[in-house]
Amino acid sequence: MSNKLVAYFSASGVTGSVAKKLAEASGADIYEIKPAVSYTSADLNWQNSNSRSSIEMKDKSSRPELADTNAKIEGHDVIFLGFPIWWYVAPTIINTFLEAYDFSGKKIILFATSGGSGFGNAVSGLQPSAPNAKIIEGKVFRRSVSVEELKKFAENF
Repeated sequence: MSNKLVAYFSASGVTGSVAKKLAEASGADIYEIKPAVSYTSADLNWQNSNSRSSIEMKDKSSRPELADTNAKIEGHDVIFLGFPIWWYVAPTIINTFLEAYDFSGKKIILFATSGGSGFGNAVSGLQPSAPNAKIIEGKVFRRSVSVEELKKFAENF
């Protein structure tokens, strides 16, 4: 088991692609954060204020249910936590994931995918869900990021 874990949520496959490259580049184990109910394209329509993602993101207390809680967190000291940027923050399922495990003493490095926005308030929105962990704003990547660039990123941690 690696000391590092790449845990990620990917609604459309973009973050998943980057996460797999990051796991390869860093020699990390990998775990996909899956919702109990998968998101459809209609759920992800940010232009529809009644879409599932829009409703979840308007309610900061929203905690979409996880499909499982089988991540092997305890064996890892460094967790690269990936997600798509939604409304300039992490999707609320990331809070659900953080609240499902004990991250005490762990270093959580955020990485995200986005078509153009940055992390916004992601760190401050996630820290209360893992109060005894050190959450670090990492980097926002595009789908086309190279394994070499991800290797350089991972080497910083």
